[in-house]
Amino acid sequence: MKLYSLSIHFKGATKANLLKAAYDLSSFSFFQRSSVQEFMTFTSALIVERTSLGSRASVKEQEYLCHVYVRNDNLSAVVIADTEYPQRVCFTLLDKVLEEFSRQVDSIDWPSGNPETTNYKALDIHLSKYQNPREADAMTKVQAELDETKIILHNTMESLLERGEKLDDLVAKSEHLGNQSKAFYKTARKQNSCCEIM
Repeated sequence: MKLYSLSIHFKGATKANLLKAAYDLSSFSFFQRSSVQEFMTFTSALIVERTSLGSRASVKEQEYLCHVYVRNDNLSAVVIADTEYPQRVCFTLLDKVLEEFSRQVDSIDWPSGNPETTNYKALDIHLSKYQNPREADAMTKVQAELDETKIILHNTMESLLERGEKLDDLVAKSEHLGNQSKAFYKTARKQNSCCEIM
């Protein structure tokens, strides 16, 4: 599970204006990074332009999933992740980033802003924090703990069933031993009865 890009845009009448972006391209070779970053920047802007106001969407592009949220005030955010990354966590991240950005950056600066002039520094922090969805998102963490508990419980039930089968075998063996000891007692009694003193 990996997040590659997190960007904030202003959706204008004809095109999307990039306000701030953060990238984690460490999984790509050095020579691929600039072209991958260009691809992600272009794709993010295109998705914002094609998404209607007040909506969320997930778009598959090659081996990536692009999650977008365009608010009614034209402020938008896009996260590009691999296909394994949980969709719900992506939209939680987008909500959080847009809310924080709108509190820190004045809405007058959104239409004309650019990555160099926009004063918002938390994007890289959010991108690195959310790389592990279990640590970043409480619900995902709880779900992972529930899954682990379910596996432990399942293994415990299996071992109890195996133990129960072993106990059944032990009971059957003890019944067989009890029957054999009764037969031995009867045989011994018959044997000893011939030798009684009269």
